[in-house]
Amino acid sequence: MDLPVILSKLEQEYLLGAIEAALPIDHPRRLFLWAQGQLQAVLPHQALVCLQLDGDGQVCEVQCAYGAVLARGALEQLAGADGGLAGQLARLWRGGPARPAILESDPSSDGPASQRLAPLRPALQAARLHTTDDKLFANVLVHGSGALPGGATFFALFGMPFRPGPRHAYFLELLLPHLHLALLRMVVAGATTAADAVVMPVSAAPRPVSRREMEILQWVREGKNNEEIGRILGISGWTVKNHLQRIYKTMGVSNRAQAVARAIALRLLAPADNPLLH
Repeated sequence: MDLPVILSKLEQEYLLGAIEAALPIDHPRRLFLWAQGQLQAVLPHQALVCLQLDGDGQVCEVQCAYGAVLARGALEQLAGADGGLAGQLARLWRGGPARPAILESDPSSDGPASQRLAPLRPALQAARLHTTDDKLFANVLVHGSGALPGGATFFALFGMPFRPGPRHAYFLELLLPHLHLALLRMVVAGATTAADAVVMPVSAAPRPVSRREMEILQWVREGKNNEEIGRILGISGWTVKNHLQRIYKTMGVSNRAQAVARAIALRLLAPADNPLLH
């Protein structure tokens, strides 16, 4: 019997924040911003692959949101034709109970949640899913809706920086209904293309971000408004606003939250310290 997971107050706050932020997702860009923002606070990862499956379990829609700068060919291996490695994981996962499962490239710590996907370990190792800084997408956490009338959904978190455990599996179980509905909303809204991966690529900014702009982004992430940032940095709130406008133009975003998410995706800002990982 599984032991119950008791959430701390901080974990409850993080999960509630992720759930609330998932409610308006109806477009790949919103999925990307959520995956690189609130979802990272609960389940850090390099790439999120979302699949919609038809009644026969065949992949009919794919979404991939990633914040890492991927090596050539890695995206195709993750979510290419027929869902790529994520599609293979979905087909194997569907053969068992509708519970989260784990796949690692290292078999030494296999547990019950890992054994289910173990047949795909050679495929994970052979895929060479590296980011450009040579980090391997070694830890994968997956979950899906199970069989439903008209089809199902399946989600794979690749490149988690630690071995996922029962606690992280429980987080994904709590988030699954919101991921499921978000993917269906995108399909209904016509934001996806059948049998094709719709991605949010992360490329370099068109110009370097200045030291002052980085300082402002740091304080924006801390929730400070323009006047507060101005007082901290010894400049006017109007000057802060002008800096932010230049940051938006440079990064191709339109607001503060998007700028912070984009900076994290480009690795200009490190993800905030996450006490859930300790």
